[in-house]
Amino acid sequence: MALDAIALQAVVAELQELLGLRIDKVQQPARDQIVLLLRSRRLLLNAGAGAPRLQLTAVSRENPAEPPMFCMLLRKHLAGAKIAAITQPPLERLVRIELDASDELGRAGRRTLVLEAMGRRSNLILLDEDGRIIDSLRRVDADLSATRQVLPGLFYQPPASAGRLPFLDETPEGFQEKFRSAPEEQKLDAFLLDCYFGISPLMARELAFQAAGDVDTRIFQLHSPDLLWNALDGLSQRVRENRFAPVCLLQDGKPLDFACIPVRQYGGAAESVGYASMSELLDAFYDAKERQERARQRGADLLKAASNSRDRLRRKLAAQEKEYAETQNRDRFRVFGDLITANLYRMERGAARLTCENYYEDNALTDIPLDPLLSPQQNAAKYYKRYTKLKTAEKYLRQQMDLARHDLDYLESVLSEIANAETEQDFLDIREELREAGFLKKQSRKQNKKEVRKKSRPREFRTSGGFRVLVGRSNRQNDQLTLRDAERQDLWFHTQKIHGSHVILCTGGKTPDDTSLEEAAMLAAWFSQARDSSGVPVDYTPVRNVRKPSGARPGMVVYNTCRTLFVTPDQSLVKARSV
Repeated sequence: MALDAIALQAVVAELQELLGLRIDKVQQPARDQIVLLLRSRRLLLNAGAGAPRLQLTAVSRENPAEPPMFCMLLRKHLAGAKIAAITQPPLERLVRIELDASDELGRAGRRTLVLEAMGRRSNLILLDEDGRIIDSLRRVDADLSATRQVLPGLFYQPPASAGRLPFLDETPEGFQEKFRSAPEEQKLDAFLLDCYFGISPLMARELAFQAAGDVDTRIFQLHSPDLLWNALDGLSQRVRENRFAPVCLLQDGKPLDFACIPVRQYGGAAESVGYASMSELLDAFYDAKERQERARQRGADLLKAASNSRDRLRRKLAAQEKEYAETQNRDRFRVFGDLITANLYRMERGAARLTCENYYEDNALTDIPLDPLLSPQQNAAKYYKRYTKLKTAEKYLRQQMDLARHDLDYLESVLSEIANAETEQDFLDIREELREAGFLKKQSRKQNKKEVRKKSRPREFRTSGGFRVLVGRSNRQNDQLTLRDAERQDLWFHTQKIHGSHVILCTGGKTPDDTSLEEAAMLAAWFSQARDSSGVPVDYTPVRNVRKPSGARPGMVVYNTCRTLFVTPDQSLVKARSV
């Protein structure tokens, strides 16, 4: 769900505590995201089409090695600026952040950041003290919009109003008149959306539910229009008084929707979880979604390369298996050679076939095709040669199929790592791993210099029993973690026959408690392909029992004498135990 105008008002009310704070840093971790660092606070401005919003965030986002041009522009104008005001036009999905700034010569001035949180038309615009556009995250020229351009040097014009009455301005008389003139078959939520500005579909359905006990109720089914007016007026009072109660709606444990007031329309089909602030709610709601989106953007080429390589290997393996099946019938060619040799005295040159008794099958008659251009001896030699070729091919194909299966297994593990990758460094590590494995082209020296290389660290957690847990981010890091960094007495965890990260429970020579073992197993299940499953089998064993076969791909190990725990991955535990 996108942030509606009412929820945006709730956020703006919370952000009034930022007034007077100075901007220390400006960051742009993603294409549509700007983060303003103010002392110990992070103010996130997201102009992405899928999740435009404004909020305080506790999530630390990794920044690119080279800041984008828009980020550099904001740093030039906003570094050291103080927040003077944060305002929202009534019921508009638009926020203005007024800033007291100074130019290169130290002269005081005013800058304004405008966030337009309007779906696919969302934008972030920087204005000077005269209201002229300095620049914007997305430039809008005449080709994109004939009515409103957003270009440097132009005076800023806010988006056109929807033309409907803001629901805060409605009167009982006006409501009654609109209700009487509405079509009787129209649903209550559709009536509200058609008549009033500032109401989202979720709020419209909730008001319909409050009035009639059903979101599908039509106008003619409502006993009295006063029921719907009372619901609408109650919402108006809440908004005027800033009486908000942020809630997140969960379905099967996954975020479904959110609102700034209690929502009852889903009944028992959804769980309602309250939050202390809208910013906390938005962090929780969008965290997983944004992580997936970042992974999709940053790892799109990796995902494509690994998927294409896997699909090619599957086709190659299928062809090899077909050829291998043919080699299993090779004995008939040796038999044909033997039978031709045994019947040379009966054969004449130029014959197209030989029909003779097969002494390998109780003298049953066998029909053997011949090449008329070859002599009987040459025909026999031809069949012996085919037999020998297939016998040699069997051994070769078996080796090649084993290699293909190992490579398929490896690529599946890489796809799992791409799905779990979170930072830009994670993708760089996976990219380098695929290059070394031969699934991506090697970089030129010039390209290699441009790519910033730094040693990434494993994910780190702490169990409720105080034990340290390390989780590998890539196959190469899995090898480093398990085979080099871990102590022999540490415990190694991995999902059973399911691709995932290596997990090390650092024991320090102590015996871990059952809870710590279960939490480490849950981490192994979460960072695997079984993240969305339940009752996931996780094997664990001392590190000394884990070894790497000679010539195996990164991350591929074997182990013995393990124990197994069955756990269900829990995102809340991952967050709670993260260091």
